Amino acid sequence: MSEELIEDISVTDRAAKRIARILAKDDTAKALRVSVEGGGCSGFSYKFDLVADQADDDLVIVKDGVTVLVDPTSLPFMSGSQIDFVDDLIGQSFQVKNPNATASCGCGTSFAI
Repeated sequence: MSEELIEDISVTDRAAKRIARILAKDDTAKALRVSVEGGGCSGFSYKFDLVADQADDDLVIVKDGVTVLVDPTSLPFMSGSQIDFVDDLIGQSFQVKNPNATASCGCGTSFAI
């Protein structure tokens, strides 16, 4: 992976803190995997999973001691994105601020390119 690509997806301080709290409660998980899959209201949706291992071709993002993984298939869809954690009146969730998305659903978990 190129250095430029590695710096292309970022994780906010809020997201890193929340990931650390979640991983502290799970003895088997070592990282948060963020991926893109077909489906959702707008065509694509984000998926968040706790995982124990990383694949050799994963993009590895380390922020404040926590690890976020993105698979190579999802990378083109997430280029330039920021992974954040939001806690507001409608609930708590990880959200991806994606500059490539041309539309998204109200809940922020699906998007179109």
